[in-house]
Amino acid sequence: MNLHEVSFVSLGPGDPELITLKGLNTLRRADVIYCPATLTSSGKQLSRSADILRALDVDEQHIQYFIVPMSKDRAAAMEAYEKLSTEAAASYAAGKLIAIVAEGDAGFYSSVHYVFEQLLAQGIAVQQVAGIPAFIASGALAGLHIVSQEERLMVIPGNTTAQELSDWLDAGLVVVIMKLSQCREAVKQCMAQYNDHTFHYFENVGTPREVYIRATKELIEKEFPYFSLMIIKKTM
Repeated sequence: MNLHEVSFVSLGPGDPELITLKGLNTLRRADVIYCPATLTSSGKQLSRSADILRALDVDEQHIQYFIVPMSKDRAAAMEAYEKLSTEAAASYAAGKLIAIVAEGDAGFYSSVHYVFEQLLAQGIAVQQVAGIPAFIASGALAGLHIVSQEERLMVIPGNTTAQELSDWLDAGLVVVIMKLSQCREAVKQCMAQYNDHTFHYFENVGTPREVYIRATKELIEKEFPYFSLMIIKKTM
């Protein structure tokens, strides 16, 4: 492994113990750790990634935050990633060991792949350190065998419709929906239609605020926050 490279380190879904040993060792070697954060409407800075880093006793002096605007308009977020790419490239040119962290797995529905691609295009050495995606941790929380034998799995983001979900469930697929808040009504329509399936709902997995619900009546009335996902599986 080339030590002088930009490492995209997967932190796992929230539980600090779910980082890999390779990920932790990469963070311990890093001179600079770029960490995503968001700002509330009152200007308070929040970062779930930073919470994980603190629990891992990572030296705060090595952490540099980059603010990612939380908006459906991706233009502002792309500007933030462009700025991060420029800063990371400059740190790399200065000979520093760099880690850019991401929750879950850095290569699975992670926006930092934009930065990965931009650095790679500049001829900068990069690597991804694999991690545990949130739906795998969710399955473990619920004691689920997510797929078995010849079952097939469909993992999708929340920009889906009730018709798409119905087609996949009718085809016998196990469906995982990430970014669940984007398709609340479509999911609830399917809940009413598919009483032979179990809708396993999760939010904030791996944190002290984690929630697991599979009672359909309770879910019908529930709001789905940003950090939520669902595993839909035919009831055995």
